This record gives sequence, structure tokens and C-alpha cells, in this order.
Amino acid sequence: MAISGSAGGGEKRIIRYGMVGGGPGSFIGDVHRRAIALDGKAELVAGSFSDVEEEVFQTGRELGLDEDRMYVTYQEMAEKEAAREDGIDFVSIVVPNFLHFTVAKTFLQKGIDVVCEKPLCFEIEQAKELKEIARKNGCLFAVSYTYTGHVMAKQAREMIANGEIGEVRVVMAEYAQDWLIESDDELNMQGAWRTNPKLSGRSNCLGDIGSHAENMVNFMTGLKLKRLCAKMDTKVAGRVLDDNSQVLLEYENGATGTLWCSQVAIGNDNALRVRIFGKLGSIDFVQEDCNYLKVTKKGQPTQIYSRGTGVMGKNAGSYSRVPAGHPEGFYEAYGNIYSSFCSAVIDKQNGKKMDETSYGYPTIDMGIDGVKFVNKCCDSNHAGSVWVDFE
Repeated sequence: MAISGSAGGGEKRIIRYGMVGGGPGSFIGDVHRRAIALDGKAELVAGSFSDVEEEVFQTGRELGLDEDRMYVTYQEMAEKEAAREDGIDFVSIVVPNFLHFTVAKTFLQKGIDVVCEKPLCFEIEQAKELKEIARKNGCLFAVSYTYTGHVMAKQAREMIANGEIGEVRVVMAEYAQDWLIESDDELNMQGAWRTNPKLSGRSNCLGDIGSHAENMVNFMTGLKLKRLCAKMDTKVAGRVLDDNSQVLLEYENGATGTLWCSQVAIGNDNALRVRIFGKLGSIDFVQEDCNYLKVTKKGQPTQIYSRGTGVMGKNAGSYSRVPAGHPEGFYEAYGNIYSSFCSAVIDKQNGKKMDETSYGYPTIDMGIDGVKFVNKCCDSNHAGSVWVDFE
């Protein structure tokens, strides 16, 4: 399990990026732009921010772009940016789920590196196709699984890779929210498209937040799923897609686990929690308290590791931005992903021999596993919650 990389670095060159999506009313587009700006490694120079022409130009002007780099369609953007000597080095894709595959494919075919919001796409074959196109055209590809960017998630990964809690035996992951407790016709724009299968695919809850929980287990432990058994529920009357799901997990090394995700769990805002139990100890990460990590070693009292202190591993500690006690959070996590990705882009352009998995950002392989996880859960649920093989 590769764990190298950092948010810092000595690169002075500023690379150029474009964005697809992120127009008026977009929460996540603004998050990505702010996160990228944290380290000053990349500058926004182009965009196709909406499928509404006036919104493209409205957003472009607000962001200070040149008129000739505000594009009505992402196809035009890919074509023209690839032809420019000063064209974008990578594209950030922040459109709704159903567009991820076609937008990413369009830019990869033009040889442009990609950062895409999760899920990577809907179908496993689509995911494999994107990987092949990226390989063929020498493109880097990151999938923005946000929480892998947290410093203490990286600390957990480093400790587990170093054998500090021994072989992993049991995992427990959960992600609970309560923001979809209303009927679909009462939801705002952010909620409404997520419960629409045409826009979200086969799953809402598992696809939207359960995939984050699954990814965090994989990111921290490096464990590969062997098989799973899923029960996907719809608690709100009239809703088509799941809003509460439970999954039993079995890993290739013999470890077992459970995953629960819900968007109707009253009293929970964004409660992502991952507990890893090994032969020699355990690690407990809580996203809403992400500057700390609870660590218990066999026969020893429980310790609370604080981000930015002397307990940090060399790699994880390199991502810490401010001293301990000054909280880092959501924007910084995204920023760490983008900082690592920008370093990889610069190294690639400088002709350095590189291993994409060593830079610390979630690669397309993680995106493929995420697509596979959601589809396998849906297959299990539709067959009556039976065990299905992951591979």
C-alpha cells in the first residue's frame, strides 16, 4: 500500500485548469475552486459551468475568465483547449453523476488529465473504459473521494501500513445523515437530483455516501473485498432509490465487517465514522472530529492522537497545514487531494518516472472499486440480499 506524497512541495510553476459544472447554485463547484486555490499550484482559466448559455458567461465573468475561454458545451471546451498552446493541464468535473462518464471520456480522448467527482460513473464497463482511455493517452486521473484528504485519515493509513495495529480482523464503517427525511417533492435542488435514478443511477444513499465509507476502509487498510451482502431500504414513501442501507462485508484476508449508511437518521449531520480492529490494536476515525484519531494498542490505555503534534507519521504529518488546535477540515481535505494531483501533473510534464499511486490522491482504480461496490450491492439487494462475489 503506497503512502508517499504531500500537500506541500517545492514546485513554483502554476498549472492551468478548467472546470465543467460548478455554475450558479452549485455547492460543490465552489468547494473545488476554493480548495484548489489553497496551495496556489493551479489557476482556473477556462470553464463550461452550465448547460444554460447565460449561466456559463455569468459564472465565467464572476471568476474573471477571458470571454473566449467560457464555453457553452464541454465538447467545445475539450476541443479548443486541447488545440491551444496555453490550454488547460487538467479538468475538474463537478457535474451531476449521470454526466461523469461522457465528460471524462471527452477530455481523456484529448489527452487532458482529469479530476472527477465521485462516483466515477454508473457501470463497471464504463469505468474500465475510462481507465483504458487514460492509459492509452497517458492521462492522470483522480477521483475526489473527499475524506481521504483528511490528515488523520492519512495517519490511520500510515499506521496500518506500518503494522502498528497488526493484521486487520474487523472493520465497522458508517455514514449517517438526516437531510433526506422529507418527501422528494419537498427537497431542494441538491436533494432532488440525488433521488432521481436518471441522474443518480441505481442507488442514492449507497452511491452518494455509502461509497465514501467503503472507500475510506479501503484507503486506510488496503483490504480488498471478497464478497458482500446488502439490504437497501427506502424509508420515505414514494421514493424510488434507497435512503438507508446495510452491508455485510468479507475481505480477501479473512477480515469481516459491516457498513451502514443512512440519509434519514435524525440527529446526524455528516457522521462518517470508520473503526478498524487489528490483532494488536484499533483505530477510530470520526469525520466530524477529523483533527483527532483514537488509537488503542493491546494492553495499553486508549490514546487520542492530535493532528500537528509529534505523534504524526512522516507522510501524514507533511499534509498538516496549521499547528495543532487550529482545526482543519473539509476544504483542506479537498485541497490535499488537489495539491498531490497537481504535483503529479507537474512531474509528468517534466518527464519524471512516476507511479501515480504514490502521490496520495485517490486514483481511477479507487473509482472503479467504488462503481463495482455500488453495483454489487444493488445486485445483492435485488436478488433478495444474497452474498455476491466482488470480483
